[in-house]
Amino acid sequence: MEYVQERVTTLHDLTDPTPAAPTDRATVVVPMTEREYAGLAPDRVLSELEQVDPAQVVVPLRAPSDRVAPFADWLSDYDLPLSVLWCNGPQLEGLLDDHGLDGEAGKGRDVWLGLGQALDGEYVVVHDADTKSYSRADVARLLYPLAEGNDFSKGYYARVENGRLYGRLFRLFFVPLVRALQDATGYDSPVLRYLESFRYALAGEFAATTELAARLRTQRSWGLEVGTLGDAFDHAGFSGSAQVDLGTYEHDHRAVSGPTGLSDMSRHVAAALFRAVADHGVDPNYDTLPDRYREAARSLVRSYELDAGFNGLGYDRGNELEQVETYAAAIEPLGPDRRLPAWADAPVSPAEVSAAAEADLESAR
Repeated sequence: MEYVQERVTTLHDLTDPTPAAPTDRATVVVPMTEREYAGLAPDRVLSELEQVDPAQVVVPLRAPSDRVAPFADWLSDYDLPLSVLWCNGPQLEGLLDDHGLDGEAGKGRDVWLGLGQALDGEYVVVHDADTKSYSRADVARLLYPLAEGNDFSKGYYARVENGRLYGRLFRLFFVPLVRALQDATGYDSPVLRYLESFRYALAGEFAATTELAARLRTQRSWGLEVGTLGDAFDHAGFSGSAQVDLGTYEHDHRAVSGPTGLSDMSRHVAAALFRAVADHGVDPNYDTLPDRYREAARSLVRSYELDAGFNGLGYDRGNELEQVETYAAAIEPLGPDRRLPAWADAPVSPAEVSAAAEADLESAR
């Protein structure tokens, strides 16, 4: 147990708290895909949310048309003020295409659509649906800093399962890459200090005032979490941000290779990170950055190996070093900016999105 503060306010799980928080004034956004249908983890998440009594639950759903109706019927069994937003329905996709917003679909675009439906309230909480250890206290913990005057809060947690360390993309890629950027550009970059302050920058759990949420320029896919931090730095900064201990999380695990594996995700994370720092004047040397990253990552591998041994956990040093080499290939010069616009500047309204999504859901039934 520890209580060290970072540069952003860090709220620790010292007493297993469920603090008083305005859950009744918050919309909870829980993105799902067809693989979550009737699963044990999403069932736990939704059952726990029944005890929270939020103002609204929005489920941005990405699924084939033949899966939408049974998915919506399953969700309707929960005692929640829940609405389903079919993210790849034909009318909704047509609406987005008409405004030049369709493009690549992914988790980020789903969350962006869900955020739009939350803007008529005070607060929004976003979290994943694949958390086997989810607790109803998580919503209150994420909201507590906002009720006390902050604009943004981010969850963090330990990823220790099956006798080994997980959280591989964060600890083997994101952390050493941020350190490599600091080494290449100096430690005086505020945005890099901000990103370094978060103990699990790739966690999918965060909360924000709707005023801040309306200003997020959301990455379309797996870079969502990093891109959110980049905009949170602009609009909340160190003084308006907090991170909250959510304990130990058990998530689904992904393979390193494959179209939805960690290697593919690393490219999205790298692109989002480079976009976030470029927005704040950081221009690294991309020719030398991969080697700087490898050096930082190999040093961390040694540290993780010691930590695992200290705790009696299994640790495959060779496999971790192989992953470092895989992730190094994701370090490429910054490409085009494909972020979605902030809702405050979007050419389409949340009401238009809602109407199209409702029509799509009706036709799918």
